[in-house]
Amino acid sequence: MSSIASYAGDPFAPDFLADPYPAYEALRALGPVFRIERYDIWAMARYAEVESALKDWRTFISGEGVGLNGMNPALPKPLTLQIDPPDHDKGRRVLGRTLSPGIARKLRETFQKEAVIKVSELLDRGTFDAMRDLAEAYPMKVFPDAIGIRPDGREKLLAWSTFVFNSFGPDNEQLAATRQAGLAAQSWIMECCARSALQPDSLGMMIYEAADEGEITEQEATHLVRPFLTAGVDTTVNGIGNAVLALATHPDEYRKLRERPELARNAFEEGLRYDSPVQTFFRTTSRDVEIGGAVIPAHRKVLLFMASANRDPLRWDHPESFDVERSATGHVGFGAGIHACVGQMIARLEGELILGELARRVKTIELAGEPKRLLNNSLRGLTSMPVRVTAA
Repeated sequence: MSSIASYAGDPFAPDFLADPYPAYEALRALGPVFRIERYDIWAMARYAEVESALKDWRTFISGEGVGLNGMNPALPKPLTLQIDPPDHDKGRRVLGRTLSPGIARKLRETFQKEAVIKVSELLDRGTFDAMRDLAEAYPMKVFPDAIGIRPDGREKLLAWSTFVFNSFGPDNEQLAATRQAGLAAQSWIMECCARSALQPDSLGMMIYEAADEGEITEQEATHLVRPFLTAGVDTTVNGIGNAVLALATHPDEYRKLRERPELARNAFEEGLRYDSPVQTFFRTTSRDVEIGGAVIPAHRKVLLFMASANRDPLRWDHPESFDVERSATGHVGFGAGIHACVGQMIARLEGELILGELARRVKTIELAGEPKRLLNNSLRGLTSMPVRVTAA
């Protein structure tokens, strides 16, 4: 068996989170698998191993939690992300039916109208915060509307999701800073996800119809609406924000998108690869498993660096370049396999529509100030991004 390389740094330290990509290069150089000394865990940072582990749910299980410390007792019992088959299949089946092609077509029409309204409003202003006024405002309008929750208090969704994604890492300063607001938001979210609080003919009510048919219980329906709702917010907000930042700082690529607005979906996918909104997730080994000549023992935590995999030169040509014409198919920005992000179809739809509307209506987009980085144990995004736009 080969010797195991180890990493002495902290992948959850503020300086690492602020600019992880140089560190990812060093982690990939350690080999297909390595140890992180600080937390006594195993890790993978190359594409081949990360993608394979994400898809091998029997060996790299989610049911013991996708965070460092296992299941968080402060969080509701999961029905999708942190649960394995066969129990996982029931919730995933209900959510999959809720996002049928017919429903997707209806959502596209509504989401497109809102994209037109949002871009028109921002063009009138000229300068704005692309995080607060675009990357947050658009998803926080269209998707909660589709789920059927009330309009007031939606900022609590971001407080909750930021806390949840921080909770997947260690109990550090990032988690401490978001715990109070996150837990305070939890009761509001559960209230909004109750049947009595949802609008009729909404996606949320479709999930309760599965309870009426006996597929799931009423309580399970509530706990399916909640992750469905939050999964359609956090990854989407940061996915759109990261893509807009990439376009604002790569004017030649934005010019390509303007010339061919039909590249909007592709540009969003490239954004997910280039600067992934979800950087890492944990799995737990169910058995001894050999990776690259090293054996990871059973019942050990394994940190999967998905964002590093998306920059692996063994998988991508010129991975450090942002290229709206690249085929980014196969990136693991939303995970892979049965536990891939349940809200990814919604995120892709929103990303495509808002970037497409920008491409058609906005001639130039440039930074009008220094963006402020969100430091989160699992998410990568911004808290603010001042931009200036001109009309086409």
